[in-house]
Amino acid sequence: MSAAPPPQGPRVVTFGCRLNTSESALIRERAAQAGLNDAVIVNTCAVTREAERQARQTIRRLRRDNPDAVLIVTGCGAQINAKAWADLPEVDQVLGNREKLEADPYRALARTNASATARRVVVGDVFADPPPPPAHMGDLEGRSRAFLQVQQGCDHHCTFCVIPLARGPGRSAATTQVVEQVTRLVDLGAREVVLTGVDLAAYGQDLGEEGGLGALVRHVLAAVPALPRLRLSSLDPVVVARDAVLLDLVADEPRLMPHLHLSVQAGADLILKRMRRRHSRAQVIALGQRLRALRPGLALGADLIAGFPTETDDHQRDTLALIAEAGLTHLHVFPYSPRPETPAARMPAVAGPVIKARAAELREAGRQAFAAYLTSKVGSLDHVLVETPAFGHGEAYIPVRLDSPAVPGSLVRVRLRAGDGTTLIGEAVS
Repeated sequence: MSAAPPPQGPRVVTFGCRLNTSESALIRERAAQAGLNDAVIVNTCAVTREAERQARQTIRRLRRDNPDAVLIVTGCGAQINAKAWADLPEVDQVLGNREKLEADPYRALARTNASATARRVVVGDVFADPPPPPAHMGDLEGRSRAFLQVQQGCDHHCTFCVIPLARGPGRSAATTQVVEQVTRLVDLGAREVVLTGVDLAAYGQDLGEEGGLGALVRHVLAAVPALPRLRLSSLDPVVVARDAVLLDLVADEPRLMPHLHLSVQAGADLILKRMRRRHSRAQVIALGQRLRALRPGLALGADLIAGFPTETDDHQRDTLALIAEAGLTHLHVFPYSPRPETPAARMPAVAGPVIKARAAELREAGRQAFAAYLTSKVGSLDHVLVETPAFGHGEAYIPVRLDSPAVPGSLVRVRLRAGDGTTLIGEAVS
């Protein structure tokens, strides 16, 4: 969860992925333009039951702290089960994933001032004439890293995932729109842009354009030479492996950051098959080896699910071993959470305490892998994007504490020294 209220105006509390983070900037702008300066908007996530529980808890707290505010709930949770959120007594209005990015729902709410005449639920069908990703994603509000949505929706229907129900089919923003927005973000002060999407690696498949995501990245970097750093959010391993243009850029383009995050989910082939994933364990290992051969020192992250239905101790051991064999260093571990209307929810379940223990085991393995990766970087040079006067992230998304204050938004060349196992210390060098 992240909450980033501007000095004045609507407040947006965001749960979930980087895509939600990027959309929250536009949500805030739409609400402000409508004059809803006292609004509190909760942008929910539906990936796990825990994310929904945290959102409900936050809504209750926000209402206690803001008794007179207009409280709006939106996001994937609201799209999938609007009535459940509208039934919460703290909530004034529920907006769907399409409606949250449009101006009209906020204008209508401002006109009615959340009165009884307002429509409490404005949630459309994301599969009926789904719009492309928005061509405008709001302002930076002082940040130096910007998230830009370039792709929306997913066509794959993994057995555990409700996101296609919340986001609709895959679709892409036009290349010209992406370039315009990256240029705009750089003009506003962005030093790093992160391209995001539900299925980012599938960018361009609906447009009939050659080259896919790699072609987009190459075009953006050529068209916006003033952009120092470009980063990519989570990627499908199968698509990355066959995107020759993207692989060439990984090897040769220093402005494409050496940190890729893969949607892996498991390390056992049988579980991957039951998840309806398109890659195998061997393909993930081969891709990791190939990427590091192209870009020595590249950091490779992954999403992993602990305790998927029918998972055995042997399957868990396969996933633990994959962390080392594929060279995964930046892990996001999710305990399996059954989601309504998904095939996995009907499969034989793993006991809750076992899921919790397996998630803890994966996280500990990830912690050790990350600490070892940090150790391997000690003594090397890096360029840190300064986020606060004493902290920033390096090119491979290493968290770095600076030994002397620097200006937020600047890029500082540092020599990395040992830290506490979770961060490194950056010593500025000329």
